[in-house]
Amino acid sequence: MDNPSKFINITHGYLTFEQAYEKILLFIQKDVRAPYLLSIGTDSHVHQQETKFMTAVHLHRVGKGAWGCVRPYIVNRAIRSLHEKISLETALSQEIAMLFTLEKLEKIQNLLLPHLEHGADFHFEIHLDIGQKGATKDFIQEMTGRITAMGLDAKIKPDAYTAFCYANRYTK
Repeated sequence: MDNPSKFINITHGYLTFEQAYEKILLFIQKDVRAPYLLSIGTDSHVHQQETKFMTAVHLHRVGKGAWGCVRPYIVNRAIRSLHEKISLETALSQEIAMLFTLEKLEKIQNLLLPHLEHGADFHFEIHLDIGQKGATKDFIQEMTGRITAMGLDAKIKPDAYTAFCYANRYTK
């Protein structure tokens, strides 16, 4: 595992989860009248001697920018089983989502609650790097079931941009 408790943000460098969470709060405080979508997604890339996973935390101020960070995770072997790779991607996203405790989510919601009539909104979901096309379609029910069992919304391609776009950028 590469920096297991560290997240990376292009501007701020390495952050603990608590520091990343504080950056999220600061980003929301800059515009409490906007709708926000907080999503977690993981993508991976199989290299010759290792498989590199990146789990992204992405806060989208809908129509007005975003803030995000990624957490690397390295498996010291090439994972050739697609099911194993997708299952680990899902587990890593679940692990990060669980760091957003009810207390942390309520703190975000309380920032926005007084501004609902002005457009404030908040959604939290997990983005999975699977879709209706290609070999991953066989895993949709299993992986989305794992997410919905947590009480969260699961998104797949093409709506899972945090996994297949944002996290993907850092896996190579």
